[in-house]
Amino acid sequence: MKRVFSVSLGSSKRDHQVQVELLSEQFEISRLGMDGDFERALTKLQQLDGQVDAIGLGGIDIYVYAGNKRYAFKDGLKLMEAVKTTPVVDGSGLKNTLEREAVTYLLQNTGFIKKGTRVLMVSAVDRFGMAEAFAAAQCDVTYGDLIFAAGIPYPIKTLPELEEIAAKLLPEMTQLPFHMLYPTGKKQESRDEEKAQKFAQYYQDAEIIAGDFHFIKRYMPNKLDGQTIITNTTTAADVEFLWQSGAGRLVTTTPVFEGRSFGTNVIEGVLVALLGKPYNDITPVDYLEIIKKLNFKPRIIELDN
Repeated sequence: MKRVFSVSLGSSKRDHQVQVELLSEQFEISRLGMDGDFERALTKLQQLDGQVDAIGLGGIDIYVYAGNKRYAFKDGLKLMEAVKTTPVVDGSGLKNTLEREAVTYLLQNTGFIKKGTRVLMVSAVDRFGMAEAFAAAQCDVTYGDLIFAAGIPYPIKTLPELEEIAAKLLPEMTQLPFHMLYPTGKKQESRDEEKAQKFAQYYQDAEIIAGDFHFIKRYMPNKLDGQTIITNTTTAADVEFLWQSGAGRLVTTTPVFEGRSFGTNVIEGVLVALLGKPYNDITPVDYLEIIKKLNFKPRIIELDN
């Protein structure tokens, strides 16, 4: 049996373990939240090294992208470098393949996405593949990276502008403690009421709200008006929360195992274990080919309000 283990800086309340069969291989998939404790996460990663087939890092990015440039978070690299033997992934390989394909699938097979559809991406640099796919579909996209990560009420409207701003800010921002930029630990269980009220219009003006679920939830206003949410890492409680909040539908880009969709870091770990190649030799083509073999498609849940 192959074992994939995700160590997350997020809340331990979201811990989960499943056993599934994929391409005739048995998998044990586990997620363990560290409640924002960075040192505890380091220790756990060192304990897992060499004991499992792949390790996912959750609640933190190692890399983000803008255009053809990659930016590395200091904290993410420190966690990754604590592991010497087992492949370590943060989900960025799938964000540039599976999530891009998910947007294409929705464009071709549903009426949710079309030219001019108003899309809010709460953060685009951590999901640049999805951001490019929305732009290619000629959607009216607002990239909320400055709004929600930095509290600056400036909507970015084009990918070239996003790349220009990223080149100026990310070299310094990636050196900051990650919890200053993204909700970790107990922050994943609460909403930022001040920002949610201040920036509510960006959510309310959108037809589609896309990106990391914790980011979406943390800054979401009290009430939506039938918007489509495109995200992942959702539990049954998250689906209930979105229904209560007035979302119209939920689209998850990663597959559902026993009632929840896992994060991209978990699913990338599964694919790495299936491919059986040295991690540095795996290409986007490898990911796309095995995604097709697994027949991964977006899951769509209509939320009747």
